Amino acid sequence: MFKKIIIVVLFINIGLTSAFSQKKSTSIDTLKIEPYDPLRPAKASFYSAVVPGLDQVYNKQYWKLPLVYGAIGTSVYLYIDNNKKYNLYRDEYKNRLEGYKSDDAFINKLTDSQMIAIQKQYSRNKDLSALFALGFYVLNIIDANVSAALSQFNVNEDLTLKPNIEILDGIDKSNLGLKCVYTF
Repeated sequence: MFKKIIIVVLFINIGLTSAFSQKKSTSIDTLKIEPYDPLRPAKASFYSAVVPGLDQVYNKQYWKLPLVYGAIGTSVYLYIDNNKKYNLYRDEYKNRLEGYKSDDAFINKLTDSQMIAIQKQYSRNKDLSALFALGFYVLNIIDANVSAALSQFNVNEDLTLKPNIEILDGIDKSNLGLKCVYTF
């Protein structure tokens, strides 16, 4: 019974302290608004084109660096690996045509048509890996441009849209128009 009372008193104490722990802040918002730089997207794209991932450092999006290098690095690794295997089977096929036997027992069991099929497979995989690496590189440049452009987008709560209808004086004909004023 004594333990239950202690637990109840403890929970009440924790609940009361958390209820009174929030105080209204009367401090002034110290958010500094950076001036608009129209060349920021172009700079970020250039940095990304020169060194992939440098735009993420420029845009202060450090969490994207492993994604960029992981995607491009994996594609380049697969390209190199498929190229090595393609060259291995191509050289073994050429040696077989010249009458030489391979030291590898697995390769000796393959027929000529299987060797050609394996070469085509590794050649196709090599080409796909190169396309993926190029695609990730271009995607990195596009991401740099979009991230830099959106980083300057104003997202504070002072954005307003005020539609305004004006009647033009001094015109004999009846005109109808709509004017939208964006105030930032």
